[in-house]
Amino acid sequence: MFFYLYEDKANQWRWALFAPNDKKIADSGEGYWNKADAQRGIELVKGTHHATPVYEQ
Repeated sequence: MFFYLYEDKANQWRWALFAPNDKKIADSGEGYWNKADAQRGIELVKGTHHATPVYEQ
């Protein structure tokens, strides 16, 4: 898997997470004015632990 960090047409930073088959499986959902904020979002996703609960409706 890999993250892709990019600047959009509005000059905001975004990220996307791609699976090994190059399919996008997650994205930032919003743009960030500061690149560091987008990088922090990536770090938060990377740091998600397997013990994180999953809730069903």
